[in-house]
Amino acid sequence: MIKKTVLLVLFLTCFSCKNEVSVDKSKTLPFYNSATLTPEWISENDVNYSKIHKIAPFEFTNQNGHEITNKNFEGKIYIADFFFTTCPSICPILAKNMGVIQEFYKEDDTIMLLSHTVMPSIDSVEKIKEYAIENKAIDEKWHLITGDRAEIYNIARTSYFADEDFKKTKDESEFIHTENFVLVDGKGRIRGVYNGTLGVDILRLKRHIKILKKEF
Repeated sequence: MIKKTVLLVLFLTCFSCKNEVSVDKSKTLPFYNSATLTPEWISENDVNYSKIHKIAPFEFTNQNGHEITNKNFEGKIYIADFFFTTCPSICPILAKNMGVIQEFYKEDDTIMLLSHTVMPSIDSVEKIKEYAIENKAIDEKWHLITGDRAEIYNIARTSYFADEDFKKTKDESEFIHTENFVLVDGKGRIRGVYNGTLGVDILRLKRHIKILKKEF
């Protein structure tokens, strides 16, 4: 009986080791699968690889009145954030740093930017067009989008995990105001989260994009 138990333990240990795949954390970025924003390094050979969280399908309208969906970003690396045009505090800083990123990757077609207004009731297409011009957004590079409030808030909370307060309150009516920049890969998976108001985090984002581009 003892021998059988020992053999079973050895079998399970070997099986576990066989399925445990090491990942070089210095050469690849983690995935973010929940609102806790806990980084997870998952190998393509891992059984959980096919279960990695993805941004849900979406359909909004950009500053030029064009329909923008998740298909516009397939195979692209993009940085997403949330703003509103009358915001006097963090949004001008976020827009400035998005502009810095845009300028740095201006000639790189694999990098795109996506800014969602969290006040679509006032941020019409015309309004965000003015904001896009003020911030020198390049069409087809940096999409500023508006749409149905419930849809924007839902994707912010359940796809981008962008609302820290919602994790605590679960109040769907609560206003979203976040400084997060979210790095998304070509398959719609979150690979990094950064404070978009901090220069040091913008530098970290650039370093991570360099790592991520090696997956292409």
